Amino acid sequence: MSTSRPPKAVDRILIVRLSALGDVVLSSGLIPALRSQWPEAQISWLVEPAAAPLLKHNPRLHEVIVLPSARWKSLWRDGQRLQALREIWRFRASLRAAKFDLVIDPQGLLKSGLMAWFSGAPRRVNLKPRESSQWLMHESVRPALPAASELPIVAHEYRDLAVYLGAEPSSYRMDLAVGEAARQQARRVLAQADAGPSYAVLAAFTTRPQKHWIEGNWTGLADGLLKQGLKPVLLGGPSDRAAAQRIAASHPAIINLVGQFKLDETAAAVQDASLLIGVDTGLTHMAIALNRPTVALFGSTTPYLRGPDARTQVLYERLDCSPCNRKPTCNGRFDCMRQLDVARVLKAAAEVQQASKT
Repeated sequence: MSTSRPPKAVDRILIVRLSALGDVVLSSGLIPALRSQWPEAQISWLVEPAAAPLLKHNPRLHEVIVLPSARWKSLWRDGQRLQALREIWRFRASLRAAKFDLVIDPQGLLKSGLMAWFSGAPRRVNLKPRESSQWLMHESVRPALPAASELPIVAHEYRDLAVYLGAEPSSYRMDLAVGEAARQQARRVLAQADAGPSYAVLAAFTTRPQKHWIEGNWTGLADGLLKQGLKPVLLGGPSDRAAAQRIAASHPAIINLVGQFKLDETAAAVQDASLLIGVDTGLTHMAIALNRPTVALFGSTTPYLRGPDARTQVLYERLDCSPCNRKPTCNGRFDCMRQLDVARVLKAAAEVQQASKT
């Protein structure tokens, strides 16, 4: 990783991380890191609507700017292309009018790079540029590979970006704020479901099947959690309902609240949990950000192998085919996830809960 130039006075900063949910959470550590470097600066964040609820309650952000890309696409598809271009141009003008001194693009894609470029900021920095987005920047950061003896820490690439900008590594702490209304609504739903004061969130769902744990294992896990004094609660989005119904039907004690919370309410439910066990998904990253005892189950994706402290354990078995990412070669067996048996997960669950008490 190259060395940044010395910090200059900065009054207005824009972070452009448009999606996805988990990566917005992971990159949220830029907020306190930048605040440590420029304590008086106003920090804004440009994000797509789906992830905006994760940011809107954060008092350390000056504003959350929601990108209306869905409307632009709709206008374009409906043949109203001139109107779409007009709205895009007006949005560009609004970014320029904000007169950002520094724009940071931790997403590194063409669409996020275009938004950074739209701002006209005199300093634009992105992370791991792809799709030729480096040509829209003044500087690009490519994180250093962890040493062979070092286990990669969660969000290490975003931490490297913060360090490049002059922050101390210790200033990088994921920063997820929960709103009071969302907290009260989550508590009402959990109380109605009889989750009790001690429950474990099961974050079983994500976007790709090769990232899922073996579905039948959640039943045995529920038994073990009950013995640890925790009620198992399934959380997820509306698209996860069918799989959630199958898992919940396998054990009468599993409380299925999938699809019943808005995103910020889901974060509130995670914050009140005694434990979260999840696959590589946004809810798992939320739990780490909220300092909840967390067991993360990784397989097909290039993993983070340790959390910020002992309250997080990452379970991962490297096979010859690991990590396959989007190109699994096991014909649907998902051998890497089969290596993570119920007993091992329950042992890790007990350990992270104990760590949170010490």
